Amino acid sequence: MTASHLPTPTTPVRTRFAPSPTGYLHVGGARTALFSWAFARHFGGTFVLRIEDTDLERSTPEAVQAILDGMSWLNLQHDEGPYYQMKRMDRYREVLAKMLADSTAYHCYCSPEEVEAMRERQRAAGEKPRYDGTWRPEPGKTLPAIPADRKPVIRFKNPLDGEVTWNDVVKGTITISNRELDDLVIARPDGTPTYNFCVAVDDSDMQITHVIRGDDHVNNTPRQINILNALGAPLPFYGHVPMILGTDGQKLSKRRDAVSVMDYLDKGYLPEALLNYLARLGWSHGDDEVFSMEQMISWFDLTHLSSSAAQFNPEKLAWLNNHYIKAADNQRLAELVKVDLAKLGADLAIGPDLAAVIALLKERANTTVELAQSAMLFYREPAADVALVAQHITDAIKPALQEFTTACATVEWNKAAISATMKEVLAKHGLKMPQLAMPLRLLLTGQLQTPSIDAVIELFGREVVLSRLAKA
Repeated sequence: MTASHLPTPTTPVRTRFAPSPTGYLHVGGARTALFSWAFARHFGGTFVLRIEDTDLERSTPEAVQAILDGMSWLNLQHDEGPYYQMKRMDRYREVLAKMLADSTAYHCYCSPEEVEAMRERQRAAGEKPRYDGTWRPEPGKTLPAIPADRKPVIRFKNPLDGEVTWNDVVKGTITISNRELDDLVIARPDGTPTYNFCVAVDDSDMQITHVIRGDDHVNNTPRQINILNALGAPLPFYGHVPMILGTDGQKLSKRRDAVSVMDYLDKGYLPEALLNYLARLGWSHGDDEVFSMEQMISWFDLTHLSSSAAQFNPEKLAWLNNHYIKAADNQRLAELVKVDLAKLGADLAIGPDLAAVIALLKERANTTVELAQSAMLFYREPAADVALVAQHITDAIKPALQEFTTACATVEWNKAAISATMKEVLAKHGLKMPQLAMPLRLLLTGQLQTPSIDAVIELFGREVVLSRLAKA
């Protein structure tokens, strides 16, 4: 079996997304969630959401909510969960007790200072710093006297010899010597379990069959495999996807890049565009660039996952977002655009139907924020620059303007009829289109750049057009 060839599952597929709630849902996490979700959906399996909140110092309710909000916005709906590790403490204590009874774990009374001194000696000797097994029980070994008033940690009794090997779905076969792994702390002095232990127990209890996660977890995998083996639990398939790099080729950073999923909502991206883009970061289906989530589900079976880091390209995302904006329902877009229009101080009461405005403008918009900025020309009183007015609304053009204004009172109110009337006025006065169009834009919108002027006039409606042109 290679990284690109995974046997067809013979048991029900169960995947999980297990973020730590120490901040927002970032794009790397969202991509991992997407891959796990799509794989479960492809095989008619179960997608589990698990919140790994044992880091009490860094985990916050706000971060939990941010993750749930991000998943909801992306429409990555979980089938089970969310499970919270902090609500599973009784289960962890039960497993810890069994492991102590089975001698697959033991109490260690070394103080943090003693462990650090141990490591310093090893560093000085040119050895890899690690726990030296002082309290590890072995046949014929006499353990030190238990120090008074010192609460122990619980350590996992890692195998001393042999190797841990797994066929990584992304990276191929990975082998780690057990001699590289020391006896991991699996419970702190206060009894709270540690990360790798909780993950192994959860994956076992939740019958997870496939673990898809970032390659920053590769070093955790042999530890979790050894714990699962000690528990007599079946091993899932593992796939470790490379990180996403920023535009500078470095790891995505909050300082340099928009990394929070919800930042993209605020910046005017559609969830389907972001999902489509994230899917293509580290996975492909032939040359397909644009596809629905339904299509991805039908294709996604963990083949064609790349073992190379993918670079985030904002221009490519903007291009995709433009594609999805053009295809989106105008009423849906209008509801999104309203939020940004409110921020810009728009007065929707003075302008035309917003969905109709969206239909006119969306072809050229990369984001809903850009749509709102473009739409503002319909929802504010025009205030043209005096110099521009003097330049474009000259005595020479005023007769044509007046004639067009008069015609607007009776012309059939549609784009074709308005366009025909403009051409008649231009021909009569011997003018070219810009000579009339620019003054009209200034008077109606206060700016020189707009979509086709006949379409703009139609949208404004007869009453508004006559009122504003009368001010010429």
